[in-house]
Amino acid sequence: MTNDNSSVKRSGPPPIVFILLLLGLIGGAYWFFVRRPQSATVAPPSVEAPQPGSSPETAASFSLQPSVPAGTVVSIDGSTSMAQLNAALKAGFEQQYPGSVVNIAAAGSENGIQALLGGAVDVAASSRPLTAQEQSQGLVAVPVTADRLALVVGNNNPYKRGLSTGQAAQIFQGQLTNWATLGGADATIRVLNRPSVSGTQVSFREMVLGGGEFGTTPNITTLARDATTPMLQQLGTDGIGYATFAQVADQQTVRVVPIDGLTPEAPNYPFQRQLYYVYRDANAPEVQAFLGYALSPQGQQAIAATGS
Repeated sequence: MTNDNSSVKRSGPPPIVFILLLLGLIGGAYWFFVRRPQSATVAPPSVEAPQPGSSPETAASFSLQPSVPAGTVVSIDGSTSMAQLNAALKAGFEQQYPGSVVNIAAAGSENGIQALLGGAVDVAASSRPLTAQEQSQGLVAVPVTADRLALVVGNNNPYKRGLSTGQAAQIFQGQLTNWATLGGADATIRVLNRPSVSGTQVSFREMVLGGGEFGTTPNITTLARDATTPMLQQLGTDGIGYATFAQVADQQTVRVVPIDGLTPEAPNYPFQRQLYYVYRDANAPEVQAFLGYALSPQGQQAIAATGS
């Protein structure tokens, strides 16, 4: 009897089934260990109260609110350099949200930050970055625009030239004390400095003096109050001071001194800084509403109109 192997039926599934199963297992393992989406280990970003050590880079995100509760009141105090900016945002915010009120004051960056820490205001306007200590107290600074510091003299000052960055530093450190050394008249350079509570003073010290100290020579006077208009009124024919450019750009009684041949309108003007709004509680409705507006296209347009 002939044994015909070709007539014997195989038991079980054909080999192709095992091949497909093997490929399926390999694909499943690849998906599980390589391609599988990882489960979130960090909650999605949200507006949260700042943690100690927060900085502008870790600030919460704010968006324009469609509406605010009736009777919303926002209180702001701080930098005198941001007074025009605050006023522009106040007008825009109150127009955007009828029935709301924005109370603004300008007692200086330091005083505004202290008022925020004390709970007297919702937002502080600051023309300087926060210190490490202020960040450790839970404050967060949000950059809102760039600004330029301008050195100014009275229109009747006979000195018509510019200054180098080095000469500007020497004047405010008391090393250059006579206009004649700069090619001007033989007269004492009367320097008008801002008080230490001024964020503009802090920024000037960092940008112009390289973090050094102001001079203590008799020709340097530190003003008792951080106010630009009284300083400008005191310049006369021999004084020099400094202010944010937006505060002096349209003044008719003073003249901006070019630095390294550049005026503040130049893109590469050397004395530039950031202006900030500082908050403590990102969940506060007033903070969300005001910063959402300030950072929105509408708010930025209002800021741009001030020249900041």
